[in-house]
Amino acid sequence: MALNLRQRQTECIARMLNLNQPINASGTANEEVYKILIYDKFCQDILSPLIHVKDLRKHGVTLYFLIDKNRKPVSDVPAVYFVRPSQQNIERIISDASNSVYDYFHLNFSSSIPRPLLEDLASGTLNSDSIQRISKVHDQYLEFVTLDDNLFTLADKSCYIRLNNPKATDREIEEIIEKLVSGLFCVLATLGVVPIIRCPRGGPAEMVASLLDQRLRDHLLVKNNLFSENGNFTSSFQRPVLCLFDRNLELSVAIQHDFRYRPLVHDVLGLRLNRLTIQGGGGMKSYELDRVDPFWVANGNLEFPEVAVEIETQLNKYKKDVEEVNRRTGGGNDGAEFDGTDLIGNTKHLMNAVNSLPELTERKQTIDKHTNIATVLLGEIKERSLDSYAKKEYEMMVRGGIDRGELLSVLKGKGSKTDKLRFAIMFLISSETIPQAEVEMVESALREAEVDTCAFQYVKKMKSLNVSLASSANAASRSNIVDWAEKLYGQSISAVTAGVKNLLSGDHQLAMARTVEALMEGKPNNNPEIESYLVLDPRAPKSSSSSGQMKGPFKEAIVFMIGGGNYVEYGSLQELARRQQQPPSSAKHIIYGTTEILTGADFVDQLAILGQKMGLGTTPSASAPA
Repeated sequence: MALNLRQRQTECIARMLNLNQPINASGTANEEVYKILIYDKFCQDILSPLIHVKDLRKHGVTLYFLIDKNRKPVSDVPAVYFVRPSQQNIERIISDASNSVYDYFHLNFSSSIPRPLLEDLASGTLNSDSIQRISKVHDQYLEFVTLDDNLFTLADKSCYIRLNNPKATDREIEEIIEKLVSGLFCVLATLGVVPIIRCPRGGPAEMVASLLDQRLRDHLLVKNNLFSENGNFTSSFQRPVLCLFDRNLELSVAIQHDFRYRPLVHDVLGLRLNRLTIQGGGGMKSYELDRVDPFWVANGNLEFPEVAVEIETQLNKYKKDVEEVNRRTGGGNDGAEFDGTDLIGNTKHLMNAVNSLPELTERKQTIDKHTNIATVLLGEIKERSLDSYAKKEYEMMVRGGIDRGELLSVLKGKGSKTDKLRFAIMFLISSETIPQAEVEMVESALREAEVDTCAFQYVKKMKSLNVSLASSANAASRSNIVDWAEKLYGQSISAVTAGVKNLLSGDHQLAMARTVEALMEGKPNNNPEIESYLVLDPRAPKSSSSSGQMKGPFKEAIVFMIGGGNYVEYGSLQELARRQQQPPSSAKHIIYGTTEILTGADFVDQLAILGQKMGLGTTPSASAPA
């Protein structure tokens, strides 16, 4: 059975809400216990996409609060705490216990609680004579946010900045890597799998891979470990491959404008935790966009014009079905003699109509929701010429450049300041060499539009460093994007100078998706790009961790992007999996994760901060927000 991260995490949360008792077939505990739920902000974000208020009621949760809010004492009811293991949260739990806010405390930490904090908890409750109130303490290994069956994020903000900060110390980098490894360990523990790990050599990907490999090895030495239930599979076909990448592998995807529905909604309307708030006919409207919404699931990867057509099609089908129900229940005897048969027929049709009403109502609500979203999107597209940005950026990457007149018309035309900045950076990375005069022309146009050029200057600086380093490399290595990424991490925007044909092939498959496909096939001779990738198997002795049998093929992959991911990459990987569903016996399944989900504007902001840290660019003092 394919790995389903959303289902696994939801099951873990349900068990936690039922005081870590076994769950029956209906998804609840055999004995219903009313309880209070306490969580911190991070764990609220974990719960938000998975558990709704009605689900909390089903699990006996009558009240729920943030841990830092003032709460009144409630007696005779157990309190379920779901928080990160932090000093602040431990102090608040000790305070709640010593003040007898609740009689029974069931403590659940999102990841493994460090021993010093556990000792603080024990001594604090012992000193306040409240240790008897602590019923249970559990490490839940749930420190990640699942947004879809195959999509998760560690919600680790500004990771790209911290990893690429020229002033970062070795210890700061180590702390970031340790945090990422802890999050990935939680994902693997929830899935109950020990993967084969593949990554390019050098940079954060190898650092994360090495530390995660060691963490898994150490954990597997424990007799009753988190992975013991799943046996000791030796065949790679029974185990997933974990592919680790650094954001610098393919920078353009994080910056470009995309015209597909899901990336567009995220980029333009600010989709967060599967929720969206937009201006509707009667004021602000909030919507949920998740796997429960069939339209969103079916059409999220379509281009926006196709989505508009599909909305119209669905609306016409709905109207036709309503007319059919009305026709069947509206009589129509035209004064003929009543013989009783019509009554039986109409009664049957009426019952069918009543039964179909909830489904019709739900369809209408979905159609209305996406009509409203599409209307707001269309307004933004027209106002900012987003269709033109997406089209020209794609052409620019495919052709390796753009006509000078076209370039200037975009930079002086419609669009926000951030749109123009993103376009300018895409121009910068679209070709290996760009005449200095053209670069200066772009800089001048940006300044004229009062655009902060820090991000542009940062990419320009990184590109110049890469080009100077590349002068000693031979042409063969320059044509290989993955090899390029290995050599140039550190000053690296590896996708910048790797050559446009490596960035986008004719079918618009992303470089990352092609690399994942090659890693899953496990045929290095056919794919020299991945020949040099590291192979780590935490279940194997270190001396044999690179054995050929662990290089594939793989049916399942977990892909993790360090430094920020997006819905474009997620859609590309799901499309790759969809193309490989035949024959069913070898169907592929891919889970995509990242440190945080970023819009193009979010990522450019991070580039700008790095530019500022390096003393590059200009920040217009009187410029209005983009």
